[in-house]
Amino acid sequence: MVAVSGELFVAASVPRRGIDLEFTVPAGAVVALLGANGAGKSTALHVIAGLVRPETALVRLGDRVLTDTAAGVDVPTHARRIALLLQEALLFPHLDVTANVAFAARNARNGGTGRRAARAHALRWLREVGADDLADRRPRQLSGGQAQRVALARALAAEPEVLLLDEPMAGLDVQVATAMRGVLRRVLTGSRSAVLVTHDVLDAVTLADQVVVLADGRVAEAGPTAAVLSAPRSAFAARLAGLNLVAGTIESDGALCTPAGERWHGVAAEPLAAGAAAVAVFTPAAVAVFGEPPKGSPRNVVEARIAELDSHGAAIRVRSAPGAGGLPGIAADVTPDAAADLVLTAGSAVWFAVKAQEVLLHAR
Repeated sequence: MVAVSGELFVAASVPRRGIDLEFTVPAGAVVALLGANGAGKSTALHVIAGLVRPETALVRLGDRVLTDTAAGVDVPTHARRIALLLQEALLFPHLDVTANVAFAARNARNGGTGRRAARAHALRWLREVGADDLADRRPRQLSGGQAQRVALARALAAEPEVLLLDEPMAGLDVQVATAMRGVLRRVLTGSRSAVLVTHDVLDAVTLADQVVVLADGRVAEAGPTAAVLSAPRSAFAARLAGLNLVAGTIESDGALCTPAGERWHGVAAEPLAAGAAAVAVFTPAAVAVFGEPPKGSPRNVVEARIAELDSHGAAIRVRSAPGAGGLPGIAADVTPDAAADLVLTAGSAVWFAVKAQEVLLHAR
């Protein structure tokens, strides 16, 4: 295993792509980059790998500066000691599996290694990812999951100090993706730093120590995976975690007021001063759905129009159209019987009600 060299620091601006971000990957940690399509995740990886030249940037790995536009430093991609694993394996079709992996070993830093040693090195990494039985096959004889394992072995055979993963489980079926996560968890734990781009919350939960959420090319929030997903400050992280999030400012009575003027009452998870930017977070299970304005105790009532209904385990997930509550959509979980009684369909007008004690208010 390669020794962990130090933290990875990334600060980059690519105006032509709307990117202006800064984040740090601690030594030996796995950081997941989350965000909607076009948020800048892949561009961030390409900046780290040296495939995209930013207008201004500082990329530092331990005590090595890889990119410093102010000082004119731009280390070539092949000399960065960084490996990039994409959605497609991109194996050499004319080489067998062992030769594909050995190619990386022979072209690694410090002059690589000889043919015989490279083959032994390749077989060791194929065993590590559970693909040694594929050693003599050609890429055309591999399934998608098998090809990704081989591509991972090839990336690791170069002994990179940082591994960049751009949605490596995308396109794999559930069973194969689960096995691939297990392989990644085994080869990444404590051995090297990694940056993982993913849309799947399961990838973040099972593989990442920390997450960085990007929105419109900027860092919207960052922190330990469990902390961000249990108390998100951005709409994307909230939806990824299966939570509702309403953004606004705190008023003098402690309620949160959205830009649309809707007020949300909740329990402050931390001290929040009047005028502070904050978010209200609550689960879909905490949302009651009514066909007419509800009577009774709920302090938070929002009129909405249904955009979609989906099965969600034993429940029906009802999501409102954009705009309700200052969100892209509020989600509520109801029983199939309740959905039938209320005659819920796309376009129906409903009222969402949430008790104040079910809403947590966090600083944003």
